[in-house]
Amino acid sequence: MTEAKLPKIKQHLQKIYDDSVKVEIAYQGIIELLAKQKKKSIHRNHKWDQSDALLITYGDTFLQEGEMPLVTLQKFLDEYVQDSINCVHILPFFPYSSDDGFSVIDYMMVDPDLGDWPDVAKIEEKYDLMFDLVINHASRESLWFTDYKAGREPFTDFFIEVDGDPDLSQVTRPRNTPLLVPAYTHHGRKKVWATFSADQIDLNFGNPIVLLKMLAVLMFYIEKGSRIIRLDAIAFLWKQIGTNCIHLPETHEAVKLMRTLIEMVAPDAILLTETNVPHQENLSYFGESDEAHMVYQFSLAPLILHALHRGDSTYLTDWAMNLEPPPENCTFLNFTASHDGVGLRPVEGILPQREVEDLVTNMHRLGGFVSMKSNPDGSQSPYEINITYFSALRETHNSNGPDQWQVERFICSQNIMMCLQGIPAFYVHSLTATPNDREGVEKTGRTRSINRRKWDYDYLQALIGSERSSNAEVIKRLTNLIKQRKKHKAFDPNTPQRILDLGSNFFALWRAGDGVKFPVLAIHNLTPEIQMLDVSEIDGFTAHTSWINLLGNQIMTSESQKTVLQPYQSMWLMPQEIDGESALWALSTD
Repeated sequence: MTEAKLPKIKQHLQKIYDDSVKVEIAYQGIIELLAKQKKKSIHRNHKWDQSDALLITYGDTFLQEGEMPLVTLQKFLDEYVQDSINCVHILPFFPYSSDDGFSVIDYMMVDPDLGDWPDVAKIEEKYDLMFDLVINHASRESLWFTDYKAGREPFTDFFIEVDGDPDLSQVTRPRNTPLLVPAYTHHGRKKVWATFSADQIDLNFGNPIVLLKMLAVLMFYIEKGSRIIRLDAIAFLWKQIGTNCIHLPETHEAVKLMRTLIEMVAPDAILLTETNVPHQENLSYFGESDEAHMVYQFSLAPLILHALHRGDSTYLTDWAMNLEPPPENCTFLNFTASHDGVGLRPVEGILPQREVEDLVTNMHRLGGFVSMKSNPDGSQSPYEINITYFSALRETHNSNGPDQWQVERFICSQNIMMCLQGIPAFYVHSLTATPNDREGVEKTGRTRSINRRKWDYDYLQALIGSERSSNAEVIKRLTNLIKQRKKHKAFDPNTPQRILDLGSNFFALWRAGDGVKFPVLAIHNLTPEIQMLDVSEIDGFTAHTSWINLLGNQIMTSESQKTVLQPYQSMWLMPQEIDGESALWALSTD
């Protein structure tokens, strides 16, 4: 135990609880928790570098008869991504009652339908892992809620009861379901808080015993080898009637407390906050470099999608040019797709409403759905688009149907994501170029199922083995791109970026900084037309006599006035030689 940080823990608790008794209960509980915890190193002695690339997947995305899904998942990883992906986010793999795992019944047990802890440990032998700490709520079917209803201590105050009919109109809602739901307890019918659904009952962090329970889960996940802890729906943690109940100071302080604890027991581990909210609100979870180590870059997915649909980088470039670099010892998790949909709140104030409405219309045309949220005035507005990212890029906003550029357009989207400062994350259904699963939606009745297909593993292997399938082309090209990216110090998450404005047809940036001998100039054509670009006018290009395109090995000289980019082509340009040292030799010895 790092004794020097104990006063800091008490300071966190004093900011969370305005009650000395609660502070002392939580503090003594944390002391006991730390006494049982062994310091753990998660595979490495540094936070991150350019070799980091993350895969997001459910534990049962791949199914093979007679085999546990976690075993099949490992087969997929070892066969297709072992040389490119080094970290795997296994979405909640615990017993659950709804929401595909995010309504947790038992936080410390592996769902027996998926496998067991030894199966997880087997994956952890080769890959870093990310676990979800589903911290805001627990399943209505959990033992905690059962004991609450039965009036058993200490669970009588584990959930948030609301008496009477207070004004809750200010509460920020990510759903259009009722905020308060009935619970039939030993003491009669109660109304309990349920931010997300009637099956996901919010925990009462005003009770320090609840905080201690979840901190024990956090420590358990680290013990089980989780390098990254994802704080699911963390923004809604603290509730105070009369406020919007999102991003409250107590919530931020709870995240700071968890970071302090992680630094004490697992200095290499990473705390990631999941806050699908407007951009500036999302960035607030960096704190003063004392809160989350990493935040999702939520604005990226809708902005890239919009840019490629319009063939216009204006809003994407403007946003990226104004993006503040992450604080010291912090970074972004960049992604274009996940198990959820493409969030629309993160582009509030970035994309005009007419552009959002146009994007929603186009996604409907491509077979997608839109989830709604409730607003304080009683109205509803779009919250997220439900569609696979591959299907979302099947055509553009003004096309008369599918064109021949779907794969190129999709690869361009991933190239943009990989170039930006941060760690790239790939949803498994992006890696496998999975189309919309309309059958899954019909089966479950949930629109998010469109992007949560469960592959028959033998069938997927046959598709990947086919020379003509888009599944085969995309997974081969993406894994090769990830491997190429991992060679270059310019793509280290700590390497600064400088966004260039080369006109609306292009998205371009420099990755260069101290300690990076070979910078990268990344240029992307966002249109279905061949584009001519005068590279000699790009500041810094003529500083080197020749350049190599890492994505095609073409050589360009600084005397080149113009270069041609094919539809949706990306170029990662690196000086061929600096101070007599060859870029290719430097890469081979990196």
